[in-house]
Amino acid sequence: MDRPTRKSLKRKLEQDFEHENQSRHKIPATDGFETHQKLTSSIQSLVDILNSTFSSLEADRAAAKRATNALSQIAKNEEAVDTIVDCGAVPALVLHLQTPPPLRGENGPKLHEHEVEKGSAYALGLLAVKPEHQQLIVDAGALTHLVELLKRHKSADNSRAVNGVVKRAADAITNLAHENSGIKTRVRIEGAIPFLVELLEHADNKVQRAAAGALRTLAFKNDENKNLIVECNALPTLVIMLRSEDTAIHYEAVGVIGNLVHSSPHIKKAVLLAGALQPVIGLLSSSCSESQREAALLLGQFSAADSDCKVHIVQRGAVKPLIDMLESSDVQLKEMSAFALGRLAQETHNQAGIAHNGGIVPLLRLLDSKSGPLQHNAAFTLYGLVDNEDNVADLIKVGGFQKLQDGEFIVQQTKDCVAKTMKRLEEKIHGRVLNHLLYLMRVSERNVQRRIALALAHLCTPNDRKVIFLHKNGLDLLLGLLESGSLKQQREGSVALYKLATKATLVSPVDSAPLSPTPLVYLGEQYVNNPTLSDVTFLVEGKRFYAHRICLLASSDAFRAMFDGGYRERNAKDVEIPNIRWDVFELMMRFIYTGSVEVNINIAQDLLRAADQYLLDGLKRLCECTIAQDISVENVSLMYELSEGFNAMSLREACILFILEQFDKLCTKPWSSSLIQRIMPEIRNYFEKALSKPTN
Repeated sequence: MDRPTRKSLKRKLEQDFEHENQSRHKIPATDGFETHQKLTSSIQSLVDILNSTFSSLEADRAAAKRATNALSQIAKNEEAVDTIVDCGAVPALVLHLQTPPPLRGENGPKLHEHEVEKGSAYALGLLAVKPEHQQLIVDAGALTHLVELLKRHKSADNSRAVNGVVKRAADAITNLAHENSGIKTRVRIEGAIPFLVELLEHADNKVQRAAAGALRTLAFKNDENKNLIVECNALPTLVIMLRSEDTAIHYEAVGVIGNLVHSSPHIKKAVLLAGALQPVIGLLSSSCSESQREAALLLGQFSAADSDCKVHIVQRGAVKPLIDMLESSDVQLKEMSAFALGRLAQETHNQAGIAHNGGIVPLLRLLDSKSGPLQHNAAFTLYGLVDNEDNVADLIKVGGFQKLQDGEFIVQQTKDCVAKTMKRLEEKIHGRVLNHLLYLMRVSERNVQRRIALALAHLCTPNDRKVIFLHKNGLDLLLGLLESGSLKQQREGSVALYKLATKATLVSPVDSAPLSPTPLVYLGEQYVNNPTLSDVTFLVEGKRFYAHRICLLASSDAFRAMFDGGYRERNAKDVEIPNIRWDVFELMMRFIYTGSVEVNINIAQDLLRAADQYLLDGLKRLCECTIAQDISVENVSLMYELSEGFNAMSLREACILFILEQFDKLCTKPWSSSLIQRIMPEIRNYFEKALSKPTN
């Protein structure tokens, strides 16, 4: 996981400088220069002063101090930094990092001792904020002199001036090494790290903070620097700094430890042995959100692949503040908290503890985040929580299933995680989890009952459907949603019912015609409308159609009644068919003679009417199948009426499934509500029949 964006180095330097100098210096405004040429001329004059005042003369020291301070003020405007560098300021400032040679006979402290070096270090730190100038400053020899300035803390004169120059030197090293692996290595080679570690114990808080900031930068993605920092025995002091009431100090300390631990398992162990765990947990309650964020990230790193540490973190009180952080307005803070909880949620008892402390609801809310990393961390944590059977009912009863089902997830990784969570939930719906849900579905308030029924429609096994939805009132809850005045509830109900229908029905109601209860006699294609051996003729639209009684008698009860009963057609040679077109009748007879026929949508409704009239169930199903393929939002109401008119049960069920599946589109039609109300009894009948079928 990417580390959080750290505080702007330039802003930090400016804030520190203004705090120290607001009562002693008037800060010149760079926008007072009328032209770029005038600004360049002013900078060049300051550089010339520095180049000509490297001496111990009182006037030179005073002039050099003024020049370094003025350049620092100008450098605070990033637009002027390139001009400062182009005017040759870097070598001049590097020169003044050193103490000038003493005057003949000089004895005692120099005028402005440490002040000129401090101003130079500060100005160089500001120039180094732009990455393209970092190497130029290092190549000019700045690192060697900056390391020498760090050593001044050993001076017997532990004055404010000494502290100031040491701090500025550490800050400059921080800016030079920022995101520059080569310079980080050079800093180590120049020997700065041992002195920075020593400065962690300095009496001045600002010096401690600056040293920790430098070590934090040097440790980031540099294994050699990490190892040297640990070898210099920095960990005990850093752990103590974690407990500091000064937020700036514990923020830098936790940042150093975070960078040391990152991708370094052996250092992680050393940090834990040094006693860092409890103070890091304590920082979760810091007033500094950046410290909280770093602490949460660090706890996530501590808990990776170490089940004992996961348990210890929870036992020591981390869960509650981490959950509280999920409610923060700071997106990065929520992201790191969810990250830590996700790591902790990989242990069984932690999963229960996170849920018990109220973690489920805020994690579900974070699924609505517009931040991809935050959304993913929340989803990953929920994936861990549902691994514990004790959490499944708690998640479902607060609407967690609907959140997971309806969420709009930003990255594919999160979508995959949610899919795995849904699969994991499905695997848990049995035994005591199912019994708990059924209990809640019976005794809870109506909204909770409905959430549970909705979830079970998607998650339950085929063997449990009958008990849940017929015996335990689940079907009534889903149908109640469909009849609700709330469009959202109607949509949820229709989706759940459709899912339940597709689970309960092994094949679509119009997929295939049923086998006839009695064997059929098929004379074959060659006998269709063939006078050979014909013993009955039908008159259709004035034309003769030759048929064979034996085939007709075997095809349906209608023809058996016609030819074996007391009807006049029994002994008639010619039978008139007044209400069926020739092409429809011919297709019907072809089905009777062959057992199959291709039904075109243009003729399907007329053929359905004929099949219903002559009780040809197989042909009727073929017609229903063809008509069902043509159901649309615009015609579903008419199709349903058609199914009622000809008792076309398969077509009726197809209309019901279409209405449930396409509810989102149907609900925009003015007639949709009346249609739903009209077919509710049939929907109930359909599900009662489907759910009553034995499962394989």
